[in-house]
Amino acid sequence: MSLPLTRAGGQGEPEHPCLYFDLASAEAYLTAERILGLMPVAVEWVPVRAHDLAHAVAPEGLRCAEEEAIWREELERTAHERGLQWVRWPAEVPFDSEVVLRAATFARSIGKGVAFTQAAFRQAYAGGGDLTSPDTVVIAAAACEMHPRAVMAALEQRSVVASLDRATARAREHGVLSVPAIWTPPRAAAPARVFHGDDQLEAAAAHLAEYAPR
Repeated sequence: MSLPLTRAGGQGEPEHPCLYFDLASAEAYLTAERILGLMPVAVEWVPVRAHDLAHAVAPEGLRCAEEEAIWREELERTAHERGLQWVRWPAEVPFDSEVVLRAATFARSIGKGVAFTQAAFRQAYAGGGDLTSPDTVVIAAAACEMHPRAVMAALEQRSVVASLDRATARAREHGVLSVPAIWTPPRAAAPARVFHGDDQLEAAAAHLAEYAPR
């Protein structure tokens, strides 16, 4: 689903398209594994709290265990078709992602946002790791050479929490209802737009290619 937006937002508007994600979202894991090869321009990866958006992260809202099982099977099939490792689910889905979102926010601030996010997603959905545990988060951080003590300290820093708060608020301002979502900035001939879901990545890429500098 893509939504046109009628206004560009406020002061400090990002200049680049954004991928909004929550590490509790298995669909966002699929997006993180393929977005770099699809987008014609640089896209900023922005961690946000999905439960503070209009629509909760899947599979919340699914009506019964059977529907959840179908959702899991479909995601596993998609991962396999894309050549990813077989999905190994965390014990709880969705899980409380506050700890790992803070770590991702810190990683973004030091230029390691993409590397950390990919490592953390793989810990959760390729390794079945518990991203509610700081120990697991530190393992993901080590994969991209982030110092464990710096990561642990960042988890308690007010500035990191405030940055995550601001990113989530900005996502809402941009009309993001759920994750994953690609927000594209306004251009002279086109308003800002939001493309929701992994299945909209190709549409987002085509839209960005149309307005990318040549």
